[in-house]
Amino acid sequence: MSCCAQDPVSGENEEESNGINLMEFSDEILLHILSYVPCTDLVLNVRKTCRKLATLCLDKSLTHTVLLQKDYKVNKDKVKQLMRDIGKEIYQLNMAGCYWLPSSTTDHVTRCKNLVKLNLSGCRITSLRLSKMLSMLQHLRSLAIDVNPGFDASQLSSECKATLSRVSELKQTLYTPSYGVVPCCTSLEKLLLYFEILDRSREGLMLSGQLMVGESNVPHYQNLRVFYARLAPGYVNQEVVRLYLAVLSDRTPENLHAFLISAPGSFAETGATKNLLDSMARNVRLDALQLPKAWLNGSGLLQHLKFNNPFYFSFSRCTLSGGHLIQRVINGGKDLKSLTSLNLSGCVHCLAPESLFRRAEDDIDSSILESLVVSCCNLRHLNLSAAHHHSSESIGNHLCQLLSRLKHLLSLALPVCSITDVAVSTEKPPTQPNATPQTFGKKTRVGVQTYQRNSADQTCQKLESSVFWTLMRSLRFLETLEIIGSSFSSAMPRNEPAIRNSLPPCVRAQSVGDSEVAAISQLTYLQSLTLAQLPNIVTGSGLVSIGLQCQHLRTLSLANLGMMGKMVYMSALMDMLKHCRCLRDLRLEQPYFSAGSQFFQALSHCSSLQRLCIVSRSGTLQSDAVMSFMANCLEVIMCHMFMGESLTVCRNLQQSIVRSFQADRPALNVVIFPLLHEDLTEVIRDVPMRHLDEITLFKSRVAEEPPNLWW
Repeated sequence: MSCCAQDPVSGENEEESNGINLMEFSDEILLHILSYVPCTDLVLNVRKTCRKLATLCLDKSLTHTVLLQKDYKVNKDKVKQLMRDIGKEIYQLNMAGCYWLPSSTTDHVTRCKNLVKLNLSGCRITSLRLSKMLSMLQHLRSLAIDVNPGFDASQLSSECKATLSRVSELKQTLYTPSYGVVPCCTSLEKLLLYFEILDRSREGLMLSGQLMVGESNVPHYQNLRVFYARLAPGYVNQEVVRLYLAVLSDRTPENLHAFLISAPGSFAETGATKNLLDSMARNVRLDALQLPKAWLNGSGLLQHLKFNNPFYFSFSRCTLSGGHLIQRVINGGKDLKSLTSLNLSGCVHCLAPESLFRRAEDDIDSSILESLVVSCCNLRHLNLSAAHHHSSESIGNHLCQLLSRLKHLLSLALPVCSITDVAVSTEKPPTQPNATPQTFGKKTRVGVQTYQRNSADQTCQKLESSVFWTLMRSLRFLETLEIIGSSFSSAMPRNEPAIRNSLPPCVRAQSVGDSEVAAISQLTYLQSLTLAQLPNIVTGSGLVSIGLQCQHLRTLSLANLGMMGKMVYMSALMDMLKHCRCLRDLRLEQPYFSAGSQFFQALSHCSSLQRLCIVSRSGTLQSDAVMSFMANCLEVIMCHMFMGESLTVCRNLQQSIVRSFQADRPALNVVIFPLLHEDLTEVIRDVPMRHLDEITLFKSRVAEEPPNLWW
């Protein structure tokens, strides 16, 4: 702050001497600058500084769309004042994930008489409040809400139902078996459903997927163009989504062009869903498709479905072979220039001619990947993670070399074993000092490791000739990169106890380490990076290169790097963090991680940090260091730590943080809990969905959903 806290008089003199006056800029330039300032600051603070800014801050280009979804400093009073000042000028309002605001805050939305789009996902709102609010919003066409236990559609007024009848886009997150407001939306064109219903109540009672008595079972899908459903694990979610699909199976909308169902685990096909798919094959042409793996595996469905100008495909976890992919989907390269997003995560045979008699670790068929690259040359998002994609020794046909042709890629997810040079992978990886077996026996905690500052230069000698170096050099505009071990599984799965053991990394991945990480530093525009199960991390020197070169990095997730019994890269990580001024989200998952004073001092350099999550089996923490970190980093609003400390230590620290900082940080969410405690799943269910989905739970996020699915 010292460099910014100049004397006002000296500041004016310097401004005059340089001949620069911000107010002399054109209105267009000033409006562009102001567009980066949160709307609450513009209206409540900036416009009070001078007459010119008072006018500009109320320009329609700044008040038309108000985004509060990650404005963690906003509170009820600020929302009330904002709506009072510019409510009539707001046409689009996004309050998604504002879990900290009381439900009464939504009462002030009624001042936005001209509202067309409204996102209240993650906000607390009762049926009566929803009814009162929607009754006043006659121009509303797009709505996103949560349906929580206690929701009662019979409490919706006739005026509210009239507004809902005009809504064409609905996003609904279900925490209880219900149709929500879907039956009232008779003009639906886009329907997004997120099923987050738990199988058991807090009291341990099994829940049923049957809807509440009296609910209408006739959703109106005749105008539907987009149907999307994402299911959390659990049989109740599957039961409820089948009720939504039942109407679709009776009559498939003629204008349906995107049909997407994301379901983990096994989601069996039924007679009704088979009829639906058969009807789709006869009557519609799709632009986007995602189906549960059981609906595709072993069926000839893809052979009969018709596509128009497809922009998104997801065959995640399907047994689709490369031969079928080329023949039935890519269709010899015809009409696939429109495809911008492709998810083949967990599709273990997608780069092989056939899956019969093939082992998952066998080499890929480079001709299939080449056909894919040539046919889908405009891909922006590609996910090949959770599979063994091993390249052969053929010159010029390595997976990395072929992918380097995709110049438009913005996000990419790859398994660790796919990025290694074939010649290197067949050699014995270098021995790590004091290496221990990658098993979970009794380990010795170690302190901060030292590494040679010039080790990055030493490890980079082989980079320029490596295939991964070539790939990173070719994808200079990549914004999101995930390199995840094909056998990696997080210690914190959804709705289950913590995993106590992990599978060893792929043999081909054994040589992937510091030099490959250093190659990532070529990605100047990188914003999000995930590295998981890289076994040959010795010093972590490549992380320092990333910290220095990737100055736009906002999200960093590191998991199980190097030898499992040691935190070998701590020193390099701390050096890296000192350069990450733009970092907002940090997730670390590493057994025996020691979260001490030196780590938190380094982390305090990340002045923009907002969310921190640490997952560590048998990990330790220093309460005083955590408190000092929270006091220094004023932007931090989420602190999740799942370690090896006792329940008493965790509870005391959590209470201390909440007591000390909640008043000044209304959005503060703190969860500190023993990782292996039997009540972990009960604690997890209370975490706001925004944090749980975006950072706390580990998953691959590249091409997880179609681009621009919701605003």
